Amino acid sequence: MKVLMINGSPRQKGNTYIALTEIAKQLAVHGIDSEIAWIGNKPLRGCIGCGRCKDAPGACAFDDDVCNGISAKMNGADALILGSPVYYGQPNGALLAIFQRMLYSNGAAFKGKPAAAVAVCRRGGGTAAFQTLSMPFFLMNMPVVPSQYWNIVYGLDQGEAALDTEGMQTMRTLANNLAAMLKATGGAPAPGTDEPRAPMNFIR
Repeated sequence: MKVLMINGSPRQKGNTYIALTEIAKQLAVHGIDSEIAWIGNKPLRGCIGCGRCKDAPGACAFDDDVCNGISAKMNGADALILGSPVYYGQPNGALLAIFQRMLYSNGAAFKGKPAAAVAVCRRGGGTAAFQTLSMPFFLMNMPVVPSQYWNIVYGLDQGEAALDTEGMQTMRTLANNLAAMLKATGGAPAPGTDEPRAPMNFIR
């Protein structure tokens, strides 16, 4: 079994990486492989709603950034963890931009697989960012992995996240719970329980 973790920080080895690495080390204790995919620090596109991916599901029509490469990794992964620094009380906009494209163009690779979000902040905004990162999981029928606290790690300067002992403990507990979920299901996605869609709005 394998867990894909996406490092949504423009700093490749910053505090978000430290938090995800703590999870990876604990997953390894349970014999579960993991990979940390970095979104990089180059410009990333947001979804423009063109719908072209519906003609050829599995990849975004724009193939000039890291979106499709990271999204393809989810085809062979059994679970997902998103990690992001907190900017203005929100996750990194670059991560949100490509994650939305991944779900829209390659949603079948994500649906039903356990997921969790991790927010890393200096002081405030962690809960808001954590909630924003977590909300898409519910739309994709992805079981949300719990921990013993909200998945928030504190640190400003590079390396400070490792000094947040409770945050690191929260990461390890998250890993333990994810490992238990994967072993209980054998890595199989949650069974689809969607009713046929009946979309509506409130404009009459």
